[in-house]
Amino acid sequence: MLSELVPVLELDYINLERIKTFRSTGSKAYARARIWAFPRIWQQALELPPHYVIEVISEKFDYLGDDDKKRVLIHELMHIPKNFSGALVSHRGRYHAINHRTVERRFEEYLKNRV
Repeated sequence: MLSELVPVLELDYINLERIKTFRSTGSKAYARARIWAFPRIWQQALELPPHYVIEVISEKFDYLGDDDKKRVLIHELMHIPKNFSGALVSHRGRYHAINHRTVERRFEEYLKNRV
């Protein structure tokens, strides 16, 4: 789904080769998915460029319909800053918020622009 969402939403700054996906089970978290950063200190220590991990919580994510799965993934992608630095944008970011309304706006954009 990421390889479909990123180009349609014109998230050109996101390098899909440096996003790893992971499905976990048994989490007590309320979240359906999480994004994990790769801090600069780790990048320098391991001599690797920035990467991200998007983890979906199987028990909460798998039962969703495809549209809701895409909404969840859009939410996680919105946490990636435009400089793809390995850091994360907070829900109350300086230049944009990540909330139900902004995710829904991006999802509607996806629906409008998909081929």
